[in-house]
Amino acid sequence: MIQAIDSLFASFCAKYGLGAPDNIKLVACIFASYPLCGLLKRLPTQSTRNAFNILVSLFFLVGVFDLWTGLRTIMISSLGTYGLAKYMKGGAMPWVVFVFVMGHMSINHIHRQIINNPDVVDITSMQMVLCMKLSSFAWNIYDGRQSSSSLSSLQTDRALKAMPTLLDYLGYVFFFPSFMVGPSFDFAEYKRWLDLSMFDIPTPSSSKSSSALPKKRRRIPHSLIPALRRGAEGVFWLILFLKFASWYSTTYALSPAFTSLPFWRRLWYMQPLAFSHRLKYYGIWALAEGSCILSGLGFNGYSPKGKLRWDRVKNISAREFELAQNNKALLEAWNKNTNKWLKNYVYVRVAAIVEKGKPGFVSSLVTFGTSAVWHGFYGGYYLAFGTASFIQTLGRYFRRYLRPFFFTPDMSQPTPYKSFYDILSWALTQSTYNYLVQPFIILDVRESLRLWSRLGFYVHVAIAVCLAFFNLGGARWLNKKLKRRAARAGKGEKKVKELDERHKKEVREEEREPKSLGIALPAETSPILE
Repeated sequence: MIQAIDSLFASFCAKYGLGAPDNIKLVACIFASYPLCGLLKRLPTQSTRNAFNILVSLFFLVGVFDLWTGLRTIMISSLGTYGLAKYMKGGAMPWVVFVFVMGHMSINHIHRQIINNPDVVDITSMQMVLCMKLSSFAWNIYDGRQSSSSLSSLQTDRALKAMPTLLDYLGYVFFFPSFMVGPSFDFAEYKRWLDLSMFDIPTPSSSKSSSALPKKRRRIPHSLIPALRRGAEGVFWLILFLKFASWYSTTYALSPAFTSLPFWRRLWYMQPLAFSHRLKYYGIWALAEGSCILSGLGFNGYSPKGKLRWDRVKNISAREFELAQNNKALLEAWNKNTNKWLKNYVYVRVAAIVEKGKPGFVSSLVTFGTSAVWHGFYGGYYLAFGTASFIQTLGRYFRRYLRPFFFTPDMSQPTPYKSFYDILSWALTQSTYNYLVQPFIILDVRESLRLWSRLGFYVHVAIAVCLAFFNLGGARWLNKKLKRRAARAGKGEKKVKELDERHKKEVREEEREPKSLGIALPAETSPILE
């Protein structure tokens, strides 16, 4: 660690009452990435860009955070994966790599839990991002050794036909704009950014004349404005977070004073409290994404109208999350790159081997197990995951048996009451997850249950009552009413059967999109991030 940097952050935090210096260092490193990215994309060769990535990440890791043991951890996982991918030729290789990086990360999760010092940034958050990158890299190498006819379009696109050089690989590992908190991406995307082939695509011509040929651009397009826009959004969320965190805290919710509040006020308190938890992730992830955009890696081609798209590594959509009316929409807006990793490199891969390519119970079980272990071993995570599985099941029941009543019998038009259903769905979805996520922040099982008990376990009670209703005749009763309603409209049972098939299809699609609560930031309960 550079002592002058440490002293500067310590005095700054003490002066302004900002808590642990390590958390301010994390934000400062992401801010520092912006001007450094401006330099990175102007370096003349692939080798210099790789070397710059490595040097900047090393500076963050050991110069700012003094994580020499963390550097050792990163190198063990990275070089171990590189060696296995290069010299192990069989189909077991990506599974061996997966077990290796997950096992190595689990050791550090346990160590972090034993130390239990939330004020210090440790290596686990960086290792969580690295775990996704390395396991996907192993699969990309494996796919490159297979026939293209046996691969999906995504697998074909990301397959690596040859081992990259060690310098290219380490540049990918230490890509500094996403090194600290993500987002994750595949090596093929990094390589296309590195050799600039990512940008060598036609630009839709603004002219509709058949004689107008599409333009081609080779260099990295100007990305300062979209990067600053995303960065400004991140700053906005962090400022809002600091304000909300001064008003709402889990410390107060766990104090004796909280129990003196009327029950309705305790329920209300959970809503802005959970919102304040989300604000830090909105802020940090938006800042990191802005850095990736500035480097050029966020480039995702052009819209049909010829506008640049910068959403390749978008990890969070605050608007979609806050306006989500159901479980599926809510989780699709959160930690998107982790969800992609779980789907493409766990769920689909398990299904291909165990279930002959048709995802089912085993692939779902392994995927949710992977997501749980990837987060760590705090009991609070598992309380939340266990409850979430019941919420997903209940959401399918509501969508199948209640939602159709707010449409015309042929499901072609919403009824005048559909807006009330939407508002109620939004309120219930948000309230449910605002309750659900508290153990993710508290972490301790006993304290999490204590907070839930002060809320009367209202979500768990509602889950039990609703599941009992649907499974003890309620589903059949509602289905009969739907059939009578369709019959009166002249649609008969055919339309109800269509609804059944649509419901089954939606369930299958939802199961093909395994979701993660996906919290992957360091010091999750520290003052600056709480």
